[in-house]
Amino acid sequence: MSIRKIEPTDLARVNSICINAFMGTVASTLTEEGIETFQNIASVDGFTDRMEADNEMLAYEDNGEVVGIIELKEGRHIAMLFVSPSSQNKGVGRSLISAILPHARSNLLTVSASLTSIPAYLNYGFKCTGEVGESAGLKYQPMEMELNKSMQPTAEASAD
Repeated sequence: MSIRKIEPTDLARVNSICINAFMGTVASTLTEEGIETFQNIASVDGFTDRMEADNEMLAYEDNGEVVGIIELKEGRHIAMLFVSPSSQNKGVGRSLISAILPHARSNLLTVSASLTSIPAYLNYGFKCTGEVGESAGLKYQPMEMELNKSMQPTAEASAD
């Protein structure tokens, strides 16, 4: 197991993980518009564009294969967190959340969680912070987690 920065050569696999997890758990709760919106966001081109923006993207590798991804936008908002269906409920998501914390540039980490992912985010320490919203067919629950110094590993600790 290792967590590393996503490289352009990973993007086809990253797209596959996102689409497979999304179609298996989220798509059935959305309209065609929402599904199409997500497919565009999770496309290789979409990820490529965001790699050039102020986004940190990490991959979780197991036996040399990427099985999970996380994307942090502007050091404060989790834009994507997906785990391959066969690797879910094995701590991959929690590991990715922990790995992204040193990249946070705010004391508040936010996410617009899909309705099916709310229990996972609650388990990670997030709290619901408003009413369910919808944008371009995507339904989401605003959530946030307050960060403190004890939650953010030091540079020495994260080098181990």
